[in-house]
Amino acid sequence: MADYAEWGPLAGLVGDWTGDQGIDISFHNVEGEVGETPYRENVTMKPFGPVDNGTQHLYGLDYRMAAWRTNIDEENPFHTEVGYWLWDGATGEVMRCFVIPRGSTILAGGVARPDDTQFSMEATVGDEQYGISSNQYLAKKARTKSYTLHVTINGETWSYDESTLYDHAIGGEIAHKDSNTLRRA
Repeated sequence: MADYAEWGPLAGLVGDWTGDQGIDISFHNVEGEVGETPYRENVTMKPFGPVDNGTQHLYGLDYRMAAWRTNIDEENPFHTEVGYWLWDGATGEVMRCFVIPRGSTILAGGVARPDDTQFSMEATVGDEQYGISSNQYLAKKARTKSYTLHVTINGETWSYDESTLYDHAIGGEIAHKDSNTLRRA
């Protein structure tokens, strides 16, 4: 087995993962209300690095994620993401930068120790370090204000709880939450 010590707390995420206990709590446009959607997902995390920015040395995971609703039969995923998870061992900074093909990008970050098996990250709209960007339509109809992520790694499994808070055009704040436990594929 390869030594991924340089990846700090991300080392336990290297590999291919699958999970079928996902719960998505979000606004359902057809019903006009917040509802739950069960889902399954596949995630691939491929290590790379170091990436050198002057004196900064990052180790990362190139990740791809796809999710399918389990309460309906569908060939194509209802949600996908591409991006990177990054570790800066000198500062203890853990980051996740990703794109959602609805026209959103997020760079979330937090602090962790190299051997942590639990860590959190967050992003806020307007923050120049850990921020959120959206296309014009989403900025008007569902403006994302904040994103938080909590990760727990436990050997052959890992789990996450994430929450995105946004202002919806129907009026008011809505919390979109996703959680799942994934196992090594």
